[in-house]
Amino acid sequence: MTSPDLPNILQLTPLDPGYRADPHAVLDDLRARRPVHRDETAGSFILTRYDDVRALVSDRTLWRDPINAEPAARLSRSGDDIPEGVPRSEAASILTLDDPDHARIRQPLTQAFYARIARFRPEVERIVAETLDRLDTTAPFDLMASFCVPVPIDAIAAILGVDHARLAEFRDWSEGLIQSLNPFRTPDQTAHMERASAALTDYFTRAIAERRAEPRDDLISDMTRLQAQGEPINDIELRINLTALLVGGNLTTTDLIGNAVRLFLLNPGELAKLRANPDLIGAAVEETLRYEPPVDATGRIASRDMQVGGCPVKAAQAFTFFLRAANRDPERFDDPHRFDITRARHPHVAFGGGAHICIGAPLARVEAQVALIKLFDRFPNLRLADPDAPPVWRTLPFFRGLERLDLVA
Repeated sequence: MTSPDLPNILQLTPLDPGYRADPHAVLDDLRARRPVHRDETAGSFILTRYDDVRALVSDRTLWRDPINAEPAARLSRSGDDIPEGVPRSEAASILTLDDPDHARIRQPLTQAFYARIARFRPEVERIVAETLDRLDTTAPFDLMASFCVPVPIDAIAAILGVDHARLAEFRDWSEGLIQSLNPFRTPDQTAHMERASAALTDYFTRAIAERRAEPRDDLISDMTRLQAQGEPINDIELRINLTALLVGGNLTTTDLIGNAVRLFLLNPGELAKLRANPDLIGAAVEETLRYEPPVDATGRIASRDMQVGGCPVKAAQAFTFFLRAANRDPERFDDPHRFDITRARHPHVAFGGGAHICIGAPLARVEAQVALIKLFDRFPNLRLADPDAPPVWRTLPFFRGLERLDLVA
Protein backbone atom coordinates (compact mmCIF):
# COMPACT_ATOMS: atom_id res chain seq x y z
CA MET A 1 0.00 0.00 0.00
CA THR A 2 1.07 3.60 -0.59
CA SER A 3 2.45 5.30 2.53
CA PRO A 4 0.44 8.39 3.53
CA ASP A 5 3.36 10.70 2.81
CA LEU A 6 4.03 9.37 -0.68
CA PRO A 7 2.47 11.31 -3.59
CA ASN A 8 -0.39 9.68 -5.43
CA ILE A 9 -0.58 9.67 -9.21
CA LEU A 10 -2.48 12.99 -9.44
CA GLN A 11 0.30 14.62 -7.44
CA LEU A 12 2.75 13.33 -10.05
CA THR A 13 1.17 15.33 -12.87
CA PRO A 14 1.20 19.05 -13.75
CA LEU A 15 -2.36 19.24 -12.43
CA ASP A 16 -0.58 19.58 -9.08
CA PRO A 17 0.92 23.11 -8.83
CA GLY A 18 3.98 21.94 -6.89
CA TYR A 19 4.81 19.23 -9.37
CA ARG A 20 4.15 21.57 -12.29
CA ALA A 21 6.59 24.14 -10.88
CA ASP A 22 9.35 21.64 -10.06
CA PRO A 23 8.69 17.97 -10.79
CA HIS A 24 12.16 16.94 -9.65
CA ALA A 25 11.63 18.15 -6.10
CA VAL A 26 8.95 15.46 -5.91
CA LEU A 27 10.60 12.82 -8.08
CA ASP A 28 14.03 13.02 -6.46
CA ASP A 29 12.50 12.45 -3.04
CA LEU A 30 10.35 9.61 -4.31
CA ARG A 31 13.27 7.90 -6.08
CA ALA A 32 15.46 8.18 -2.95
CA ARG A 33 12.81 6.89 -0.53
CA ARG A 34 10.68 4.47 -2.50
CA PRO A 35 11.88 3.90 -6.10
CA VAL A 36 9.33 1.11 -6.56
CA HIS A 37 5.98 1.42 -4.84
CA ARG A 38 2.35 0.59 -5.38
CA ASP A 39 -0.03 3.55 -5.79
CA GLU A 40 -3.58 2.43 -5.14
CA THR A 41 -5.02 5.60 -6.70
CA ALA A 42 -3.56 4.60 -10.06
CA GLY A 43 -3.70 0.86 -9.40
CA SER A 44 -0.11 0.76 -10.61
CA PHE A 45 3.48 0.28 -9.46
CA ILE A 46 5.36 3.59 -9.80
CA LEU A 47 9.03 3.26 -10.84
CA THR A 48 11.53 6.13 -10.75
CA ARG A 49 15.02 4.57 -10.78
CA TYR A 50 16.91 4.49 -14.09
CA ASP A 51 18.05 0.86 -13.96
CA ASP A 52 14.54 -0.40 -13.18
CA VAL A 53 12.88 1.79 -15.80
CA ARG A 54 15.46 0.99 -18.48
CA ALA A 55 15.20 -2.75 -17.91
CA LEU A 56 11.43 -2.95 -17.86
CA VAL A 57 10.61 -0.46 -20.60
CA SER A 58 12.86 -2.56 -22.86
CA ASP A 59 11.38 -5.91 -21.76
CA ARG A 60 9.53 -7.22 -24.79
CA THR A 61 7.73 -9.87 -22.74
CA LEU A 62 5.66 -7.26 -20.89
CA TRP A 63 2.25 -6.28 -22.20
CA ARG A 64 1.10 -2.87 -23.42
CA ASP A 65 -2.57 -3.50 -24.19
CA PRO A 66 -4.74 -2.33 -21.25
CA ILE A 67 -7.12 -5.24 -21.82
CA ASN A 68 -4.49 -7.42 -20.13
CA ALA A 69 -4.45 -5.31 -16.95
CA GLU A 70 -6.29 -6.24 -13.77
CA PRO A 71 -9.49 -4.27 -13.03
CA ALA A 72 -7.66 -2.39 -10.24
CA ALA A 73 -5.28 -0.85 -12.82
CA ARG A 74 -7.44 2.24 -13.17
CA LEU A 75 -4.85 4.44 -14.86
CA SER A 76 -3.90 1.82 -17.45
CA ARG A 77 -7.51 0.99 -18.23
CA SER A 78 -8.79 4.59 -18.38
CA GLY A 79 -10.53 5.20 -21.68
CA ASP A 80 -10.39 1.52 -22.64
CA ASP A 81 -14.05 1.27 -23.58
CA ILE A 82 -13.74 -0.60 -26.86
CA PRO A 83 -17.06 -2.28 -27.75
CA GLU A 84 -17.17 -6.03 -27.37
CA GLY A 85 -16.54 -7.88 -30.60
CA VAL A 86 -14.47 -5.11 -32.24
CA PRO A 87 -10.95 -6.36 -33.04
CA ARG A 88 -8.36 -4.63 -30.89
CA SER A 89 -6.42 -3.61 -33.99
CA GLU A 90 -9.49 -1.76 -35.31
CA ALA A 91 -9.97 0.22 -32.13
CA ALA A 92 -6.43 0.97 -30.88
CA SER A 93 -3.19 2.03 -32.50
CA ILE A 94 0.20 0.35 -32.20
CA LEU A 95 0.78 2.56 -29.14
CA THR A 96 -1.27 0.11 -27.07
CA LEU A 97 -1.36 -3.09 -29.12
CA ASP A 98 0.59 -6.24 -28.35
CA ASP A 99 1.95 -8.81 -30.77
CA PRO A 100 1.04 -10.25 -33.17
CA ASP A 101 -1.08 -7.25 -34.22
CA HIS A 102 1.54 -4.76 -33.04
CA ALA A 103 4.33 -6.28 -35.15
CA ARG A 104 2.04 -6.88 -38.14
CA ILE A 105 1.09 -3.20 -38.35
CA ARG A 106 4.22 -1.50 -37.03
CA GLN A 107 6.74 -3.20 -39.31
CA PRO A 108 5.41 -1.97 -42.69
CA LEU A 109 4.43 1.41 -41.22
CA THR A 110 7.97 1.85 -39.87
CA GLN A 111 9.43 0.77 -43.21
CA ALA A 112 7.48 3.39 -45.15
CA PHE A 113 7.72 6.15 -42.52
CA TYR A 114 11.47 5.84 -41.97
CA ALA A 115 12.16 5.77 -45.70
CA ARG A 116 10.43 9.16 -45.95
CA ILE A 117 12.22 10.58 -42.90
CA ALA A 118 15.59 9.58 -44.38
CA ARG A 119 15.10 12.07 -47.22
CA PHE A 120 12.93 14.59 -45.41
CA ARG A 121 15.50 16.97 -43.93
CA PRO A 122 15.37 19.43 -46.89
CA GLU A 123 11.58 19.66 -46.46
CA VAL A 124 11.99 20.30 -42.72
CA GLU A 125 14.50 23.03 -43.53
CA ARG A 126 11.98 24.61 -45.90
CA ILE A 127 9.15 24.45 -43.36
CA VAL A 128 11.32 25.91 -40.60
CA ALA A 129 12.64 28.71 -42.84
CA GLU A 130 9.14 29.67 -44.01
CA THR A 131 7.84 29.63 -40.44
CA LEU A 132 10.70 31.90 -39.35
CA ASP A 133 9.92 34.23 -42.26
CA ARG A 134 6.38 34.67 -40.93
CA LEU A 135 7.46 35.67 -37.42
CA ASP A 136 6.67 39.22 -36.40
CA THR A 137 9.60 40.17 -34.19
CA THR A 138 8.90 43.90 -34.01
CA ALA A 139 7.55 43.28 -30.49
CA PRO A 140 7.79 40.42 -27.96
CA PHE A 141 6.30 37.28 -29.47
CA ASP A 142 5.16 33.87 -28.28
CA LEU A 143 7.49 31.30 -29.83
CA MET A 144 5.20 28.40 -28.93
CA ALA A 145 2.22 29.61 -30.96
CA SER A 146 4.22 31.10 -33.82
CA PHE A 147 6.97 28.50 -34.27
CA CYS A 148 7.01 25.44 -31.99
CA VAL A 149 3.40 24.43 -32.70
CA PRO A 150 3.22 24.92 -36.49
CA VAL A 151 6.56 23.34 -37.44
CA PRO A 152 5.77 19.75 -36.32
CA ILE A 153 2.18 19.89 -37.60
CA ASP A 154 3.28 21.21 -40.99
CA ALA A 155 6.02 18.57 -41.15
CA ILE A 156 3.75 15.58 -40.51
CA ALA A 157 1.16 17.12 -42.84
CA ALA A 158 3.80 17.21 -45.60
CA ILE A 159 4.71 13.57 -44.98
CA LEU A 160 1.04 12.55 -45.09
CA GLY A 161 0.33 14.69 -48.14
CA VAL A 162 -2.22 17.08 -46.61
CA ASP A 163 -3.34 19.88 -48.90
CA HIS A 164 -1.65 23.09 -47.74
CA ALA A 165 -5.00 24.90 -47.88
CA ARG A 166 -6.31 22.59 -45.14
CA LEU A 167 -3.45 23.09 -42.69
CA ALA A 168 -5.53 25.28 -40.36
CA GLU A 169 -8.16 22.53 -40.05
CA PHE A 170 -5.44 19.92 -39.65
CA ARG A 171 -3.86 21.92 -36.81
CA ASP A 172 -7.21 22.22 -35.02
CA TRP A 173 -7.87 18.50 -35.35
CA SER A 174 -4.40 17.75 -34.05
CA GLU A 175 -4.96 19.94 -31.00
CA GLY A 176 -8.27 18.24 -30.33
CA LEU A 177 -6.91 14.72 -30.64
CA ILE A 178 -4.16 15.50 -28.13
CA GLN A 179 -6.83 15.27 -25.45
CA SER A 180 -7.06 11.52 -26.12
CA LEU A 181 -3.80 11.36 -24.13
CA ASN A 182 -5.38 13.12 -21.13
CA PRO A 183 -7.17 10.72 -18.76
CA PHE A 184 -8.41 13.70 -16.70
CA ARG A 185 -9.84 15.82 -19.54
CA THR A 186 -12.76 18.18 -19.04
CA PRO A 187 -16.12 17.85 -20.85
CA ASP A 188 -15.13 20.69 -23.21
CA GLN A 189 -11.83 18.98 -23.98
CA THR A 190 -13.65 15.71 -24.59
CA ALA A 191 -16.06 17.43 -26.98
CA HIS A 192 -13.14 18.95 -28.94
CA MET A 193 -11.46 15.53 -29.05
CA GLU A 194 -14.61 13.86 -30.37
CA ARG A 195 -15.13 16.51 -33.09
CA ALA A 196 -11.50 16.18 -34.15
CA SER A 197 -11.70 12.39 -34.15
CA ALA A 198 -14.76 12.40 -36.40
CA ALA A 199 -13.16 14.90 -38.78
CA LEU A 200 -9.92 12.94 -39.01
CA THR A 201 -11.79 9.67 -39.51
CA ASP A 202 -13.58 11.22 -42.47
CA TYR A 203 -10.40 12.84 -43.79
CA PHE A 204 -8.23 9.72 -43.69
CA THR A 205 -11.02 7.47 -45.02
CA ARG A 206 -11.32 9.70 -48.08
CA ALA A 207 -7.55 10.16 -48.44
CA ILE A 208 -6.85 6.40 -48.40
CA ALA A 209 -9.45 5.80 -51.11
CA GLU A 210 -8.11 8.70 -53.20
CA ARG A 211 -4.49 7.54 -52.96
CA ARG A 212 -5.46 4.01 -53.89
CA ALA A 213 -7.10 5.37 -57.05
CA GLU A 214 -4.43 8.02 -57.77
CA PRO A 215 -1.18 7.55 -55.82
CA ARG A 216 0.88 10.60 -54.87
CA ASP A 217 4.29 11.16 -53.34
CA ASP A 218 3.28 10.78 -49.69
CA LEU A 219 3.08 8.29 -46.83
CA ILE A 220 -0.59 7.45 -47.37
CA SER A 221 0.21 6.38 -50.93
CA ASP A 222 3.21 4.38 -49.68
CA MET A 223 0.94 2.46 -47.34
CA THR A 224 -1.73 1.75 -49.95
CA ARG A 225 1.02 0.37 -52.20
CA LEU A 226 2.20 -1.90 -49.38
CA GLN A 227 -1.39 -3.06 -48.91
CA ALA A 228 -1.58 -3.89 -52.61
CA GLN A 229 1.67 -5.84 -52.31
CA GLY A 230 0.12 -8.05 -49.64
CA GLU A 231 0.80 -6.36 -46.30
CA PRO A 232 -2.11 -7.51 -44.09
CA ILE A 233 -3.28 -4.10 -42.88
CA ASN A 234 -6.86 -3.07 -43.48
CA ASP A 235 -8.06 0.50 -44.04
CA ILE A 236 -9.42 0.91 -40.51
CA GLU A 237 -6.08 -0.10 -39.01
CA LEU A 238 -4.24 2.19 -41.38
CA ARG A 239 -6.49 5.14 -40.56
CA ILE A 240 -6.11 4.63 -36.81
CA ASN A 241 -2.32 4.50 -37.02
CA LEU A 242 -2.01 7.49 -39.35
CA THR A 243 -4.01 9.40 -36.74
CA ALA A 244 -1.68 8.11 -34.01
CA LEU A 245 1.34 9.42 -35.94
CA LEU A 246 -0.31 12.81 -36.06
CA VAL A 247 -1.24 12.92 -32.38
CA GLY A 248 1.86 11.29 -30.96
CA GLY A 249 4.33 13.37 -32.90
CA ASN A 250 2.96 16.89 -32.85
CA LEU A 251 2.63 17.58 -29.15
CA THR A 252 5.88 15.97 -28.11
CA THR A 253 7.99 17.60 -30.83
CA THR A 254 6.41 20.98 -30.10
CA ASP A 255 7.41 20.56 -26.46
CA LEU A 256 10.89 19.30 -27.33
CA ILE A 257 11.62 22.41 -29.40
CA GLY A 258 10.13 24.80 -26.87
CA ASN A 259 11.88 23.19 -23.93
CA ALA A 260 15.20 23.27 -25.78
CA VAL A 261 14.94 26.96 -26.68
CA ARG A 262 14.13 27.87 -23.09
CA LEU A 263 17.03 25.78 -21.76
CA PHE A 264 19.53 27.42 -24.10
CA LEU A 265 18.33 30.92 -23.22
CA LEU A 266 18.64 30.07 -19.52
CA ASN A 267 22.10 28.55 -20.09
CA PRO A 268 23.99 30.98 -22.34
CA GLY A 269 27.22 29.05 -21.86
CA GLU A 270 25.66 26.01 -23.52
CA LEU A 271 24.30 28.17 -26.33
CA ALA A 272 27.79 29.58 -26.83
CA LYS A 273 29.13 26.01 -27.17
CA LEU A 274 26.51 25.28 -29.83
CA ARG A 275 27.20 28.50 -31.74
CA ALA A 276 30.93 27.76 -31.70
CA ASN A 277 30.38 24.18 -32.87
CA PRO A 278 27.05 23.55 -34.65
CA ASP A 279 28.04 19.88 -34.98
CA LEU A 280 27.00 19.59 -31.32
CA ILE A 281 23.37 19.93 -32.33
CA GLY A 282 22.73 16.19 -32.18
CA ALA A 283 24.15 15.98 -28.66
CA ALA A 284 22.24 19.14 -27.71
CA VAL A 285 18.91 17.57 -28.66
CA GLU A 286 19.76 14.37 -26.78
CA GLU A 287 20.66 16.35 -23.67
CA THR A 288 17.37 18.23 -23.92
CA LEU A 289 15.57 14.89 -24.15
CA ARG A 290 17.38 13.72 -21.02
CA TYR A 291 17.08 16.94 -19.03
CA GLU A 292 13.58 18.18 -19.97
CA PRO A 293 11.81 15.41 -21.92
CA PRO A 294 8.35 16.08 -23.37
CA VAL A 295 6.89 12.88 -21.88
CA ASP A 296 6.79 12.22 -18.14
CA ALA A 297 5.77 8.59 -18.05
CA THR A 298 4.79 5.46 -19.92
CA GLY A 299 3.40 2.11 -18.84
CA ARG A 300 3.49 -1.65 -19.18
CA ILE A 301 1.59 -4.59 -17.70
CA ALA A 302 3.24 -7.58 -16.03
CA SER A 303 2.85 -10.70 -18.14
CA ARG A 304 4.00 -12.95 -15.28
CA ASP A 305 4.63 -12.91 -11.56
CA MET A 306 7.94 -11.15 -10.95
CA GLN A 307 10.08 -9.21 -8.48
CA VAL A 308 10.98 -5.58 -9.19
CA GLY A 309 13.23 -3.69 -6.79
CA GLY A 310 12.32 -6.11 -4.03
CA CYS A 311 8.57 -5.71 -4.61
CA PRO A 312 6.50 -8.71 -5.64
CA VAL A 313 4.41 -8.00 -8.73
CA LYS A 314 1.68 -10.33 -9.95
CA ALA A 315 0.73 -11.00 -13.57
CA ALA A 316 -1.74 -8.40 -14.91
CA GLN A 317 -0.61 -5.71 -12.47
CA ALA A 318 0.40 -2.43 -14.08
CA PHE A 319 3.62 -0.41 -14.10
CA THR A 320 4.00 3.33 -14.58
CA PHE A 321 7.57 4.28 -15.49
CA PHE A 322 8.58 7.87 -14.76
CA LEU A 323 10.98 8.56 -17.61
CA ARG A 324 11.66 12.06 -16.26
CA ALA A 325 12.86 10.67 -12.93
CA ALA A 326 15.00 7.99 -14.58
CA ASN A 327 16.69 10.56 -16.81
CA ARG A 328 18.00 12.45 -13.78
CA ASP A 329 18.98 9.49 -11.62
CA PRO A 330 22.31 10.39 -9.94
CA GLU A 331 23.24 6.71 -9.95
CA ARG A 332 23.39 6.92 -13.76
CA PHE A 333 24.15 10.57 -14.59
CA ASP A 334 26.83 12.75 -13.01
CA ASP A 335 25.41 16.05 -11.73
CA PRO A 336 22.04 15.13 -13.29
CA HIS A 337 20.39 18.51 -12.70
CA ARG A 338 22.96 20.31 -14.84
CA PHE A 339 22.15 20.96 -18.51
CA ASP A 340 25.38 20.09 -20.36
CA ILE A 341 25.39 19.40 -24.11
CA THR A 342 28.93 17.98 -23.93
CA ARG A 343 28.34 15.55 -21.06
CA ALA A 344 29.54 11.98 -21.42
CA ARG A 345 26.80 10.07 -23.19
CA HIS A 346 24.49 7.80 -21.29
CA PRO A 347 21.35 6.57 -23.05
CA HIS A 348 18.27 8.42 -21.85
CA VAL A 349 14.83 6.82 -21.85
CA ALA A 350 12.85 9.80 -23.17
CA PHE A 351 11.58 7.74 -26.10
CA GLY A 352 10.79 4.66 -24.04
CA GLY A 353 12.27 1.42 -25.29
CA GLY A 354 11.74 -2.11 -26.51
CA ALA A 355 9.06 -2.99 -29.03
CA HIS A 356 7.18 0.22 -28.23
CA ILE A 357 10.03 2.69 -28.52
CA CYS A 358 8.66 5.90 -30.01
CA ILE A 359 8.13 5.38 -33.73
CA GLY A 360 8.44 9.13 -34.35
CA ALA A 361 11.81 9.54 -32.63
CA PRO A 362 13.87 9.96 -35.84
CA LEU A 363 11.51 12.65 -37.16
CA ALA A 364 11.45 14.48 -33.80
CA ARG A 365 15.25 14.57 -33.78
CA VAL A 366 15.46 15.98 -37.31
CA GLU A 367 12.83 18.64 -36.63
CA ALA A 368 14.42 19.74 -33.35
CA GLN A 369 17.93 19.88 -34.82
CA VAL A 370 16.88 21.96 -37.82
CA ALA A 371 14.56 24.22 -35.79
CA LEU A 372 17.19 25.08 -33.17
CA ILE A 373 20.05 25.74 -35.58
CA LYS A 374 17.95 27.91 -37.89
CA LEU A 375 16.25 29.79 -35.05
CA PHE A 376 19.49 30.76 -33.31
CA ASP A 377 21.17 31.58 -36.62
CA ARG A 378 18.29 33.83 -37.66
CA PHE A 379 18.10 35.63 -34.30
CA PRO A 380 21.55 35.90 -32.70
CA ASN A 381 20.22 38.21 -29.96
CA LEU A 382 17.20 36.10 -29.03
CA ARG A 383 16.31 36.39 -25.34
CA LEU A 384 13.47 35.87 -22.88
CA ALA A 385 11.03 38.78 -22.86
CA ASP A 386 10.98 38.71 -19.04
CA PRO A 387 13.80 36.61 -17.56
CA ASP A 388 12.25 36.86 -14.09
CA ALA A 389 8.81 35.64 -15.11
CA PRO A 390 8.03 32.06 -14.06
CA PRO A 391 7.51 29.66 -16.96
CA VAL A 392 3.91 28.93 -17.95
CA TRP A 393 3.72 25.15 -18.13
CA ARG A 394 0.73 23.32 -19.61
CA THR A 395 -1.34 21.12 -17.29
CA LEU A 396 -1.73 18.11 -19.61
CA PRO A 397 -1.01 15.08 -17.40
CA PHE A 398 2.17 13.10 -18.11
CA PHE A 399 3.57 15.70 -20.50
CA ARG A 400 5.93 18.64 -19.95
CA GLY A 401 5.64 21.59 -22.27
CA LEU A 402 5.23 25.33 -22.21
CA GLU A 403 1.89 27.06 -22.67
CA ARG A 404 3.77 30.05 -24.06
CA LEU A 405 7.35 31.24 -24.43
CA ASP A 406 7.57 35.03 -24.83
CA LEU A 407 10.79 36.15 -26.51
CA VAL A 408 12.47 39.26 -27.84
CA ALA A 409 14.59 39.14 -30.98
